[in-house]
Amino acid sequence: MTGTMVHEQWSSRFVFLMAAIGSAVGLGNVWRFPFITGENGGGAFILIYLVTMAAIALPILMAEIMLGRMGGKSPINSIIAVARQHKKSVLWAVMTWGGTLGGFFVLSYYSVIGGWALKYTGLAVSGTFAGIEGAASEQLFGSFIADPAGLALWHTLFMAINVGIIVGGLRKGIERAVVFMMPLLFLLLVGLVVYAASTPGFSAAVEFLFTFDFSKVTPNTFLLAIGQGFFSVSVALGAMMAYGAYLDKSVSIPSSAVMIAIADTGVAILAGLAIFPLVFSFALEPSAGPGLVFVTVPVAFGQMEAGLIVGSMFFLLLSVAAITSAISLLEPAVAYMEESTRFSRRSAALTVGGVCWFVGLASAFSFNDWSAFYPLAVLGVLEGKTVFDVLDFVATSWVQPGVGIMMAVFVGWVLSRDTVMEALNMNGAAPAWFGVWYFLVRIVCPLAVLIIFASAVWPDFVTGLLGGMGE
Repeated sequence: MTGTMVHEQWSSRFVFLMAAIGSAVGLGNVWRFPFITGENGGGAFILIYLVTMAAIALPILMAEIMLGRMGGKSPINSIIAVARQHKKSVLWAVMTWGGTLGGFFVLSYYSVIGGWALKYTGLAVSGTFAGIEGAASEQLFGSFIADPAGLALWHTLFMAINVGIIVGGLRKGIERAVVFMMPLLFLLLVGLVVYAASTPGFSAAVEFLFTFDFSKVTPNTFLLAIGQGFFSVSVALGAMMAYGAYLDKSVSIPSSAVMIAIADTGVAILAGLAIFPLVFSFALEPSAGPGLVFVTVPVAFGQMEAGLIVGSMFFLLLSVAAITSAISLLEPAVAYMEESTRFSRRSAALTVGGVCWFVGLASAFSFNDWSAFYPLAVLGVLEGKTVFDVLDFVATSWVQPGVGIMMAVFVGWVLSRDTVMEALNMNGAAPAWFGVWYFLVRIVCPLAVLIIFASAVWPDFVTGLLGGMGE
Protein backbone atom coordinates (compact mmCIF):
# COMPACT_ATOMS: atom_id res chain seq x y z
CA MET A 1 0.00 0.00 0.00
CA THR A 2 2.64 2.54 -1.00
CA GLY A 3 2.16 5.33 -3.57
CA THR A 4 0.06 3.35 -6.07
CA MET A 5 -3.16 3.33 -4.08
CA VAL A 6 -6.09 5.09 -5.73
CA HIS A 7 -7.84 7.72 -3.65
CA GLU A 8 -11.52 8.52 -3.56
CA GLN A 9 -12.69 11.82 -5.02
CA TRP A 10 -15.19 14.36 -3.76
CA SER A 11 -18.69 13.41 -4.88
CA SER A 12 -19.31 16.99 -6.05
CA ARG A 13 -17.82 20.47 -6.16
CA PHE A 14 -20.34 21.52 -3.50
CA VAL A 15 -19.01 18.93 -1.07
CA PHE A 16 -15.43 20.01 -1.72
CA LEU A 17 -16.38 23.62 -1.04
CA MET A 18 -18.15 22.66 2.19
CA ALA A 19 -15.06 20.76 3.35
CA ALA A 20 -12.62 23.50 2.33
CA ILE A 21 -14.74 26.27 3.86
CA GLY A 22 -15.06 24.14 6.98
CA SER A 23 -11.27 23.88 7.12
CA ALA A 24 -10.91 27.65 6.77
CA VAL A 25 -13.68 28.60 9.21
CA GLY A 26 -12.48 27.96 12.74
CA LEU A 27 -12.26 29.42 16.20
CA GLY A 28 -10.23 32.40 15.01
CA ASN A 29 -13.11 33.59 12.85
CA VAL A 30 -15.36 33.79 15.87
CA TRP A 31 -13.16 35.35 18.53
CA ARG A 32 -10.22 37.05 16.82
CA PHE A 33 -11.37 38.67 13.58
CA PRO A 34 -14.26 40.75 15.01
CA PHE A 35 -12.15 42.15 17.82
CA ILE A 36 -9.11 43.16 15.76
CA THR A 37 -11.50 44.69 13.21
CA GLY A 38 -13.09 46.95 15.80
CA GLU A 39 -9.76 47.86 17.38
CA ASN A 40 -8.09 48.72 14.07
CA GLY A 41 -10.45 51.10 12.36
CA GLY A 42 -13.53 48.95 11.65
CA GLY A 43 -14.34 49.33 7.97
CA ALA A 44 -10.83 50.60 7.30
CA PHE A 45 -9.38 47.35 8.61
CA ILE A 46 -11.88 45.26 6.63
CA LEU A 47 -10.87 47.12 3.47
CA ILE A 48 -7.16 46.49 4.14
CA TYR A 49 -7.94 42.89 5.06
CA LEU A 50 -9.84 42.28 1.80
CA VAL A 51 -6.98 43.71 -0.27
CA THR A 52 -4.34 41.64 1.52
CA MET A 53 -6.54 38.55 1.38
CA ALA A 54 -6.89 38.93 -2.40
CA ALA A 55 -3.21 39.71 -2.93
CA ILE A 56 -1.58 37.20 -0.57
CA ALA A 57 -3.79 34.52 1.00
CA LEU A 58 -5.94 33.79 -2.06
CA PRO A 59 -3.03 33.25 -4.50
CA ILE A 60 -1.32 30.82 -2.11
CA LEU A 61 -4.63 29.05 -1.46
CA MET A 62 -5.01 28.51 -5.21
CA ALA A 63 -1.43 27.26 -5.45
CA GLU A 64 -1.90 24.79 -2.60
CA ILE A 65 -5.12 23.30 -3.97
CA MET A 66 -3.50 23.07 -7.42
CA LEU A 67 -0.46 21.20 -6.08
CA GLY A 68 -2.72 18.76 -4.23
CA ARG A 69 -4.70 18.00 -7.37
CA MET A 70 -1.52 17.64 -9.45
CA GLY A 71 -0.10 15.06 -7.06
CA GLY A 72 -3.33 13.28 -6.16
CA LYS A 73 -1.87 11.96 -2.90
CA SER A 74 -1.16 13.11 0.65
CA PRO A 75 0.68 16.47 0.69
CA ILE A 76 4.10 14.86 1.22
CA ASN A 77 3.68 12.29 -1.54
CA SER A 78 1.99 14.81 -3.83
CA ILE A 79 5.04 17.07 -3.90
CA ILE A 80 7.37 14.11 -4.36
CA ALA A 81 5.23 12.93 -7.29
CA VAL A 82 5.05 16.40 -8.87
CA ALA A 83 8.78 16.97 -8.42
CA ARG A 84 9.67 13.64 -10.04
CA GLN A 85 7.23 14.11 -12.90
CA HIS A 86 8.73 17.50 -13.75
CA LYS A 87 12.34 16.52 -12.97
CA LYS A 88 12.71 18.73 -9.92
CA SER A 89 14.38 17.92 -6.63
CA VAL A 90 12.31 15.79 -4.26
CA LEU A 91 13.84 17.84 -1.44
CA TRP A 92 10.96 20.24 -2.07
CA ALA A 93 8.92 17.75 -0.03
CA VAL A 94 10.42 19.43 3.03
CA MET A 95 7.70 22.06 2.73
CA THR A 96 4.92 19.48 2.96
CA TRP A 97 6.70 17.63 5.76
CA GLY A 98 6.71 20.99 7.52
CA GLY A 99 3.06 21.67 6.73
CA THR A 100 1.91 18.20 7.75
CA LEU A 101 3.83 18.29 11.02
CA GLY A 102 2.71 21.88 11.60
CA GLY A 103 -0.91 20.86 11.14
CA PHE A 104 -0.37 17.91 13.49
CA PHE A 105 0.97 20.15 16.27
CA VAL A 106 -1.71 22.78 15.70
CA LEU A 107 -4.34 20.05 16.05
CA SER A 108 -2.75 18.83 19.30
CA TYR A 109 -3.48 22.14 21.06
CA TYR A 110 -6.50 23.10 18.95
CA SER A 111 -8.17 19.98 20.28
CA VAL A 112 -7.83 21.35 23.81
CA ILE A 113 -9.67 24.54 22.85
CA GLY A 114 -12.21 22.48 20.90
CA GLY A 115 -12.82 20.60 24.14
CA TRP A 116 -13.61 23.92 25.81
CA ALA A 117 -16.28 24.55 23.17
CA LEU A 118 -17.83 21.13 23.78
CA LYS A 119 -17.82 21.67 27.55
CA TYR A 120 -19.45 25.07 27.24
CA THR A 121 -22.09 23.72 24.86
CA GLY A 122 -23.10 21.35 27.63
CA LEU A 123 -23.08 24.17 30.21
CA ALA A 124 -25.27 26.33 27.96
CA VAL A 125 -27.78 23.56 27.31
CA SER A 126 -28.00 22.76 31.03
CA GLY A 127 -28.82 26.39 31.89
CA THR A 128 -25.64 26.98 33.90
CA PHE A 129 -25.33 30.56 32.58
CA ALA A 130 -28.75 31.67 33.86
CA GLY A 131 -28.24 34.86 35.87
CA ILE A 132 -24.46 34.54 35.87
CA GLU A 133 -22.43 37.73 36.37
CA GLY A 134 -18.89 38.70 35.44
CA ALA A 135 -17.01 37.50 38.52
CA ALA A 136 -18.91 34.20 38.61
CA SER A 137 -18.32 33.62 34.89
CA GLU A 138 -14.62 34.29 35.30
CA GLN A 139 -14.47 31.93 38.27
CA LEU A 140 -16.34 29.24 36.32
CA PHE A 141 -13.86 29.42 33.45
CA GLY A 142 -10.88 29.65 35.78
CA SER A 143 -11.89 26.58 37.75
CA PHE A 144 -12.52 24.65 34.53
CA ILE A 145 -9.10 25.25 32.99
CA ALA A 146 -7.40 24.75 36.38
CA ASP A 147 -8.60 21.12 36.44
CA PRO A 148 -6.13 18.96 34.46
CA ALA A 149 -8.36 15.90 34.51
CA GLY A 150 -11.34 17.87 33.23
CA LEU A 151 -9.38 19.48 30.40
CA ALA A 152 -7.90 16.10 29.46
CA LEU A 153 -11.39 14.56 29.38
CA TRP A 154 -12.84 17.17 27.00
CA HIS A 155 -9.68 17.14 24.88
CA THR A 156 -10.09 13.37 24.62
CA LEU A 157 -13.73 13.67 23.56
CA PHE A 158 -12.95 16.28 20.92
CA MET A 159 -10.09 14.23 19.47
CA ALA A 160 -12.22 11.07 19.50
CA ILE A 161 -14.91 12.83 17.43
CA ASN A 162 -12.36 13.87 14.83
CA VAL A 163 -10.67 10.47 14.67
CA GLY A 164 -14.08 8.85 14.28
CA ILE A 165 -14.83 11.06 11.28
CA ILE A 166 -11.43 10.46 9.65
CA VAL A 167 -11.70 6.67 10.13
CA GLY A 168 -14.64 6.75 7.71
CA GLY A 169 -12.47 8.03 4.89
CA LEU A 170 -13.52 10.64 2.35
CA ARG A 171 -17.06 9.60 1.38
CA LYS A 172 -18.22 7.93 4.59
CA GLY A 173 -16.35 10.17 6.99
CA ILE A 174 -15.35 13.66 5.91
CA GLU A 175 -18.12 14.17 3.35
CA ARG A 176 -20.91 13.03 5.65
CA ALA A 177 -19.59 15.27 8.41
CA VAL A 178 -19.21 18.47 6.38
CA VAL A 179 -22.44 18.06 4.42
CA PHE A 180 -24.27 18.01 7.76
CA MET A 181 -22.11 20.37 9.80
CA MET A 182 -21.48 23.25 7.40
CA PRO A 183 -25.15 24.00 6.57
CA LEU A 184 -25.80 23.70 10.33
CA LEU A 185 -23.00 26.18 11.01
CA PHE A 186 -24.42 28.69 8.53
CA LEU A 187 -27.97 28.27 9.88
CA LEU A 188 -26.82 28.76 13.46
CA LEU A 189 -24.79 31.82 12.52
CA VAL A 190 -27.60 33.47 10.58
CA GLY A 191 -30.02 32.69 13.40
CA LEU A 192 -27.69 34.33 15.92
CA VAL A 193 -27.30 37.43 13.74
CA VAL A 194 -31.07 37.71 13.32
CA TYR A 195 -31.47 37.58 17.08
CA ALA A 196 -28.61 40.02 17.63
CA ALA A 197 -30.27 42.49 15.24
CA SER A 198 -33.19 42.74 17.67
CA THR A 199 -30.99 43.78 20.60
CA PRO A 200 -30.31 47.40 21.60
CA GLY A 201 -26.57 46.96 21.08
CA PHE A 202 -26.81 46.10 17.38
CA SER A 203 -26.23 49.65 16.11
CA ALA A 204 -23.21 50.04 18.41
CA ALA A 205 -21.82 46.75 17.11
CA VAL A 206 -22.27 47.84 13.49
CA GLU A 207 -20.46 51.08 14.29
CA PHE A 208 -17.68 49.20 16.11
CA LEU A 209 -17.16 46.88 13.14
CA PHE A 210 -17.79 49.04 10.09
CA THR A 211 -17.06 52.70 10.80
CA PHE A 212 -14.11 53.78 8.66
CA ASP A 213 -11.73 55.14 11.26
CA PHE A 214 -8.39 55.57 9.52
CA SER A 215 -6.95 57.25 12.63
CA LYS A 216 -6.62 53.77 14.14
CA VAL A 217 -4.69 52.42 11.16
CA THR A 218 -0.99 51.93 11.96
CA PRO A 219 1.79 49.88 10.37
CA ASN A 220 0.80 47.11 12.77
CA THR A 221 -2.71 47.17 11.27
CA PHE A 222 -1.30 46.04 7.94
CA LEU A 223 0.67 43.27 9.63
CA LEU A 224 -2.49 42.12 11.43
CA ALA A 225 -4.49 42.17 8.19
CA ILE A 226 -1.85 40.21 6.26
CA GLY A 227 -1.45 37.69 9.07
CA GLN A 228 -5.18 37.25 9.67
CA GLY A 229 -5.89 36.68 5.99
CA PHE A 230 -3.01 34.25 5.58
CA PHE A 231 -3.83 32.17 8.64
CA SER A 232 -7.61 32.38 8.30
CA VAL A 233 -7.93 30.40 5.06
CA SER A 234 -5.93 27.48 6.49
CA VAL A 235 -3.06 27.53 3.99
CA ALA A 236 0.39 25.97 4.44
CA LEU A 237 -0.68 23.32 6.96
CA GLY A 238 -1.35 20.57 4.44
CA ALA A 239 -5.14 20.70 4.79
CA MET A 240 -5.98 22.40 1.51
CA MET A 241 -3.42 20.33 -0.40
CA ALA A 242 -4.90 17.14 1.04
CA TYR A 243 -8.39 18.23 0.05
CA GLY A 244 -7.13 19.31 -3.39
CA ALA A 245 -5.85 15.77 -3.98
CA TYR A 246 -9.45 14.52 -3.97
CA LEU A 247 -10.67 17.20 -6.41
CA ASP A 248 -11.87 16.29 -9.91
CA LYS A 249 -9.73 17.65 -12.76
CA SER A 250 -12.69 19.48 -14.28
CA VAL A 251 -13.39 21.69 -11.24
CA SER A 252 -12.22 25.30 -11.51
CA ILE A 253 -9.63 25.97 -8.81
CA PRO A 254 -9.67 29.79 -9.14
CA SER A 255 -13.43 30.14 -8.69
CA SER A 256 -13.44 27.58 -5.87
CA ALA A 257 -10.64 29.41 -4.04
CA VAL A 258 -12.48 32.73 -4.38
CA MET A 259 -15.64 31.18 -2.93
CA ILE A 260 -13.66 29.73 0.00
CA ALA A 261 -12.09 33.12 0.76
CA ILE A 262 -15.43 34.95 0.49
CA ALA A 263 -17.19 32.44 2.73
CA ASP A 264 -14.40 32.54 5.30
CA THR A 265 -14.49 36.34 5.45
CA GLY A 266 -18.28 36.39 5.50
CA VAL A 267 -18.42 34.03 8.47
CA ALA A 268 -15.93 36.18 10.38
CA ILE A 269 -17.98 39.34 9.77
CA LEU A 270 -21.25 37.59 10.66
CA ALA A 271 -19.64 36.29 13.84
CA GLY A 272 -18.90 39.87 14.81
CA LEU A 273 -22.51 40.84 14.13
CA ALA A 274 -23.65 37.93 16.30
CA ILE A 275 -21.33 38.51 19.27
CA PHE A 276 -20.82 42.25 19.71
CA PRO A 277 -24.50 43.30 19.84
CA LEU A 278 -24.79 41.06 22.91
CA VAL A 279 -21.62 42.52 24.41
CA PHE A 280 -22.75 46.10 23.90
CA SER A 281 -26.37 45.43 24.91
CA PHE A 282 -25.27 44.35 28.35
CA ALA A 283 -22.44 46.90 28.70
CA LEU A 284 -19.77 44.21 28.78
CA GLU A 285 -16.09 44.55 27.89
CA PRO A 286 -15.30 43.42 24.32
CA SER A 287 -12.01 41.79 25.35
CA ALA A 288 -10.10 39.66 22.85
CA GLY A 289 -9.52 35.95 22.59
CA PRO A 290 -10.87 33.21 24.84
CA GLY A 291 -11.88 35.77 27.47
CA LEU A 292 -14.50 37.17 25.09
CA VAL A 293 -16.00 33.79 24.20
CA PHE A 294 -15.74 31.87 27.47
CA VAL A 295 -16.05 34.64 30.07
CA THR A 296 -17.74 37.74 28.65
CA VAL A 297 -20.35 36.27 26.27
CA PRO A 298 -21.78 33.77 28.82
CA VAL A 299 -22.66 36.77 31.02
CA ALA A 300 -24.77 38.13 28.16
CA PHE A 301 -26.50 34.76 27.75
CA GLY A 302 -27.17 34.70 31.47
CA GLN A 303 -28.96 38.06 31.38
CA MET A 304 -31.13 37.65 28.29
CA GLU A 305 -34.55 36.04 28.20
CA ALA A 306 -33.66 33.64 25.39
CA GLY A 307 -30.22 32.97 26.85
CA LEU A 308 -30.64 29.20 27.07
CA ILE A 309 -31.46 28.88 23.37
CA VAL A 310 -29.06 31.53 22.08
CA GLY A 311 -26.19 30.36 24.27
CA SER A 312 -26.69 26.75 23.21
CA MET A 313 -26.74 27.79 19.54
CA PHE A 314 -23.58 29.86 19.96
CA PHE A 315 -21.44 27.19 21.59
CA LEU A 316 -22.76 24.52 19.23
CA LEU A 317 -21.67 26.83 16.39
CA LEU A 318 -18.25 27.14 17.99
CA SER A 319 -17.93 23.36 18.36
CA VAL A 320 -18.93 22.72 14.74
CA ALA A 321 -16.42 25.31 13.48
CA ALA A 322 -13.70 23.69 15.56
CA ILE A 323 -14.47 20.15 14.36
CA THR A 324 -14.59 21.00 10.64
CA SER A 325 -11.19 22.68 10.94
CA ALA A 326 -9.70 19.90 13.05
CA ILE A 327 -10.54 17.06 10.65
CA SER A 328 -8.68 18.87 7.87
CA LEU A 329 -5.58 19.09 10.09
CA LEU A 330 -5.70 15.38 10.87
CA GLU A 331 -6.25 14.18 7.30
CA PRO A 332 -2.78 14.98 5.79
CA ALA A 333 -0.84 12.85 8.30
CA VAL A 334 -3.39 10.03 8.18
CA ALA A 335 -3.39 9.98 4.37
CA TYR A 336 0.41 9.85 4.32
CA MET A 337 0.55 6.93 6.78
CA GLU A 338 -2.15 5.07 4.84
CA GLU A 339 -0.22 5.51 1.56
CA SER A 340 3.28 4.88 2.82
CA THR A 341 2.85 2.01 5.28
CA ARG A 342 0.79 -1.14 5.61
CA PHE A 343 -1.60 0.63 7.96
CA SER A 344 -5.28 0.66 7.02
CA ARG A 345 -7.22 3.93 7.12
CA ARG A 346 -8.63 2.94 10.51
CA SER A 347 -5.24 2.02 11.97
CA ALA A 348 -3.62 5.16 10.57
CA ALA A 349 -6.34 7.41 11.98
CA LEU A 350 -6.19 5.77 15.40
CA THR A 351 -2.38 5.93 15.49
CA VAL A 352 -2.00 9.55 14.34
CA GLY A 353 -4.97 10.66 16.44
CA GLY A 354 -3.63 8.84 19.48
CA VAL A 355 -0.18 10.40 19.24
CA CYS A 356 -1.73 13.82 18.63
CA TRP A 357 -3.97 13.35 21.67
CA PHE A 358 -0.94 12.45 23.79
CA VAL A 359 0.99 15.53 22.65
CA GLY A 360 -2.11 17.63 23.31
CA LEU A 361 -2.09 16.63 26.97
CA ALA A 362 0.97 18.85 27.43
CA SER A 363 -1.07 21.80 26.13
CA ALA A 364 -3.95 20.92 28.46
CA PHE A 365 -1.58 20.85 31.42
CA SER A 366 -0.15 24.24 30.34
CA PHE A 367 -3.23 25.86 31.87
CA ASN A 368 -2.79 24.26 35.28
CA ASP A 369 -0.04 21.92 36.53
CA TRP A 370 2.50 23.05 33.92
CA SER A 371 1.52 26.72 33.81
CA ALA A 372 4.98 27.75 35.07
CA PHE A 373 6.87 25.33 32.80
CA TYR A 374 8.60 27.17 29.94
CA PRO A 375 10.34 24.42 27.93
CA LEU A 376 12.28 26.65 25.52
CA ALA A 377 12.90 29.71 27.67
CA VAL A 378 16.57 29.57 26.64
CA LEU A 379 15.47 30.93 23.26
CA GLY A 380 14.73 34.59 23.82
CA VAL A 381 11.70 34.77 21.54
CA LEU A 382 10.14 31.79 23.38
CA GLU A 383 10.89 33.04 26.87
CA GLY A 384 7.88 32.91 29.17
CA LYS A 385 5.92 30.63 26.85
CA THR A 386 4.24 27.44 28.05
CA VAL A 387 4.06 24.26 25.97
CA PHE A 388 0.74 25.50 24.54
CA ASP A 389 2.28 28.89 23.68
CA VAL A 390 5.39 27.34 22.13
CA LEU A 391 3.41 25.00 19.87
CA ASP A 392 1.13 27.84 18.78
CA PHE A 393 3.99 30.26 18.17
CA VAL A 394 6.26 27.83 16.31
CA ALA A 395 3.48 26.41 14.12
CA THR A 396 1.83 29.70 13.15
CA SER A 397 4.78 32.11 13.27
CA TRP A 398 7.59 29.93 11.91
CA VAL A 399 6.32 26.80 10.18
CA GLN A 400 3.24 28.17 8.44
CA PRO A 401 4.93 31.27 6.95
CA GLY A 402 7.99 29.20 5.99
CA VAL A 403 5.85 26.63 4.18
CA GLY A 404 3.85 29.41 2.53
CA ILE A 405 7.00 31.02 1.14
CA MET A 406 8.33 27.70 -0.20
CA MET A 407 4.97 26.89 -1.78
CA ALA A 408 4.86 30.24 -3.58
CA VAL A 409 8.45 29.83 -4.79
CA PHE A 410 7.83 26.25 -5.96
CA VAL A 411 4.78 27.21 -8.00
CA GLY A 412 6.07 30.58 -9.17
CA TRP A 413 9.72 29.81 -9.88
CA VAL A 414 10.42 26.05 -9.89
CA LEU A 415 7.52 24.77 -11.99
CA SER A 416 7.30 26.18 -15.50
CA ARG A 417 4.61 28.63 -16.49
CA ASP A 418 3.21 26.10 -18.98
CA THR A 419 3.01 23.42 -16.28
CA VAL A 420 1.07 25.75 -13.99
CA MET A 421 -1.30 26.78 -16.79
CA GLU A 422 -1.98 23.15 -17.64
CA ALA A 423 -2.62 22.33 -13.98
CA LEU A 424 -5.24 25.11 -13.91
CA ASN A 425 -6.96 23.71 -17.03
CA MET A 426 -5.85 26.46 -19.39
CA ASN A 427 -5.64 25.64 -23.04
CA GLY A 428 -4.15 28.25 -25.33
CA ALA A 429 -3.71 31.86 -24.26
CA ALA A 430 -3.87 32.61 -20.56
CA PRO A 431 -6.71 34.85 -19.35
CA ALA A 432 -5.86 38.29 -17.95
CA TRP A 433 -6.32 37.24 -14.33
CA PHE A 434 -3.64 34.56 -14.68
CA GLY A 435 -0.89 37.12 -15.28
CA VAL A 436 -1.93 39.01 -12.13
CA TRP A 437 -2.11 35.84 -10.04
CA TYR A 438 1.22 34.58 -11.37
CA PHE A 439 2.91 37.88 -10.51
CA LEU A 440 1.43 37.80 -7.01
CA VAL A 441 2.60 34.22 -6.40
CA ARG A 442 6.10 34.90 -7.70
CA ILE A 443 6.79 38.31 -6.17
CA VAL A 444 4.20 39.68 -3.75
CA CYS A 445 3.33 36.56 -1.75
CA PRO A 446 6.87 35.48 -0.82
CA LEU A 447 7.80 39.03 0.24
CA ALA A 448 4.59 39.60 2.22
CA VAL A 449 4.78 36.26 4.02
CA LEU A 450 8.44 36.93 4.76
CA ILE A 451 7.29 40.11 6.51
CA ILE A 452 4.84 38.03 8.59
CA PHE A 453 7.68 35.73 9.59
CA ALA A 454 10.01 38.63 10.40
CA SER A 455 7.34 40.42 12.43
CA ALA A 456 6.96 37.35 14.65
CA VAL A 457 10.69 36.97 15.22
CA TRP A 458 11.68 40.67 15.33
CA PRO A 459 8.38 42.52 16.00
CA ASP A 460 9.88 45.80 17.20
CA PHE A 461 12.31 46.03 14.28
CA VAL A 462 9.65 45.32 11.62
CA THR A 463 7.06 47.67 13.15
CA GLY A 464 9.69 50.39 13.50
CA LEU A 465 10.84 49.87 9.91
CA LEU A 466 7.30 50.08 8.54
CA GLY A 467 6.59 53.07 10.74
CA GLY A 468 9.68 54.82 9.43
CA MET A 469 8.66 54.11 5.85
CA GLY A 470 5.25 55.63 6.49
CA GLU A 471 6.66 58.92 7.77
